[in-house]
Amino acid sequence: MSLELTAGLQKRSFWNNGRVRGYALQALVLLILGGLVYDLIINTANNMANRHIVSGFDFLWRKAGFEVSFSLIPYSGEDNYARALMVGFFNTLLVSAVGIVVATVLGLVIGLMRLSRNWLASHIALGYIELVRNVPLLLQLFIWYRLVLTPLPQAKDAIAIGSVTLSNKGLTMPAPVFGDGAWMVLVGFFVAVGASVLLSRWGRRQQEVTGRKLPTGMLSVLLSVAFPLLFLAAVGWPVSFDYPVKGNFGFSGGMTLVPEFMALLLALSIYTAAFIAEAVRAGIMAVSKGQGEAAAALGLKPGLAMRLVVLPQALRVIIPPLTSQYLNLTKNSSLAVAIGYPDLVSTGGTVLGQTGQAIEVVLIWMVVYLSLSLLTSGFMNWFNARHRLVGR
Repeated sequence: MSLELTAGLQKRSFWNNGRVRGYALQALVLLILGGLVYDLIINTANNMANRHIVSGFDFLWRKAGFEVSFSLIPYSGEDNYARALMVGFFNTLLVSAVGIVVATVLGLVIGLMRLSRNWLASHIALGYIELVRNVPLLLQLFIWYRLVLTPLPQAKDAIAIGSVTLSNKGLTMPAPVFGDGAWMVLVGFFVAVGASVLLSRWGRRQQEVTGRKLPTGMLSVLLSVAFPLLFLAAVGWPVSFDYPVKGNFGFSGGMTLVPEFMALLLALSIYTAAFIAEAVRAGIMAVSKGQGEAAAALGLKPGLAMRLVVLPQALRVIIPPLTSQYLNLTKNSSLAVAIGYPDLVSTGGTVLGQTGQAIEVVLIWMVVYLSLSLLTSGFMNWFNARHRLVGR
């Protein structure tokens, strides 16, 4: 190759250099996006100025002046808007967290039933999946709230099982009252978690040496119950219960799960469980059939083979769609506004209607849901990394 040709190749034109061209196009796209965002901000500021709308978050410290039907933290109408939004945030967090747990357990059971050799169990699971997945979630929410929970008997005729009652006012039960030193229950719980981790590691080493699997799972559950109780007993048992008392217009005392919370929890859990069940079925079917046959050849019972051999491998397929379902459940909790459950969107809508601070309230919604989604995704990505197939 001649020196002139080599020099010509080294002095390629700007558009013939793929890397430079790629950087230039990316910079152009960023400039266009930046211009659009700038134009949006300027137009929004001008429109707010023309309508004499004052921006900022100072409104959060004004008196709210409205009540909520359900709150995990003390709240009254005398508190400020920030407190009201905090109530909505904790209510959203509660229904999302409990819903994820219930949907996961129910989805796992339905998914295993779908693969069962029992014709009745398999077709019950199939009917559940096809029915629930194809009925809109909002409609299911109305069914649970309007057709199931609202027609329940009034408080005076409540269905009672001991100190627990169910009526159209909700599920009423004794409420724990924590005194001085009750924080020791958390200490006992964390000690139990540490002991369970050490027990699990010891059990794995023993299994490698002897071939016998110890019941570390059951022992861990017992420790998680025993240690908190022991720590509470050591400080004089500073926990009592406030039992509900039936009155003329309902119950006083105790703890009540309002029908709105129960309807939202049931709708979210049952709807999401149908999708999780399909993810579980797909994950198990993705595992080679020979894995189960090898486990049976070693003498493992079907249930033990599923738990120790098949499911750990299926998790690599199950976890990614499972993450998406967790995110969907958290975001779908915003449908609570349709039945009056005071979640973040519902309380935020009331705040928006009273203050007119639409941009600020919507920004709070966006930040909260984005943060919850990113935290969920981060945890599930970490969990997925621990179960990925490691090549050698």
